[in-house]
Amino acid sequence: MAAGTERALAYWRANIKLMAVLLAIWFVVSFGFGILFVDALNNIRFFGFKLGFFFAQQGAIYVFVILIFAYGKIMNAYERKYDVHED
Repeated sequence: MAAGTERALAYWRANIKLMAVLLAIWFVVSFGFGILFVDALNNIRFFGFKLGFFFAQQGAIYVFVILIFAYGKIMNAYERKYDVHED
C-alpha cells in the first residue's frame, strides 16, 4: 500500500473513533442525563435549577456546542498529524 493511502486510512480510523466517542458523550448527556437519570439528578441543584431539568432544557445544548468546537479542534490536529490538511 502506498504511504499516502496508509495515512488516509489511519486518518479515517482516527476520525471514526473520535466520532464514536463524541456520539457516545452526546447520547449520555441527552438521553441519559435528560431522560434516564433525571430523577436522580433532580436531587442536585445547579444555578437554582434541578440538575436533571437543567440538562434536559439547557445543559445538553451547551454540551452539544462544546462537542462541535472540540470536534473541529481535534480534527484540525488530526489533519496536520496525518498530513491531509488544506493549505
